Amino acid sequence: IRTFYGHVAPGLVVGLKMVHHARRHLPDGVLYDALCETTSCLPDAIQMLTPCTVGNQWLKIMDLGKFALTLYDKSSGRGQRVFVDPAKLAAWPQLFDWFYKRQSKSDQNFATLLEEIRQAGSDCLSLAPVEILPLHRTRKSKGAIATCPQCGEAYPGEHGALCRGCQGQAPYIRP
Repeated sequence: IRTFYGHVAPGLVVGLKMVHHARRHLPDGVLYDALCETTSCLPDAIQMLTPCTVGNQWLKIMDLGKFALTLYDKSSGRGQRVFVDPAKLAAWPQLFDWFYKRQSKSDQNFATLLEEIRQAGSDCLSLAPVEILPLHRTRKSKGAIATCPQCGEAYPGEHGALCRGCQGQAPYIRP
């Protein structure tokens, strides 16, 4: 975790447990993709423990604001959705307070929190079979590549006559 993330983050530790839990409930030999319902910590856990990454498009992030992930069969869309279950957190008060952000980081007892995450294991998680809708299983091709006549950089031609940056959508300015 430290090598990949720089420090031990509780969300990443919980995420690793979630990925393990989902993988245990997939049939052997299935080629799977992942869908993550948050942008915080959980995508990193998926990328650490599976071949699913944002770069290869096997990991899709749909930010629903939920700490949940689904690993699913690439062809059928059938898979397992895992989420931190609020109804199961009562036995672990530090984990509950962390999950609901009831304490600032400086007020948390980090060692106790990590121990509760270890003790909870998959007992604080719920698992449900789901089927990912076909719309969310497709990979989008970049299509034809063009060279922007304004900046000279390559971009997906379907974006228009100019790249999105030159259309005013860049998150930066060039001095």
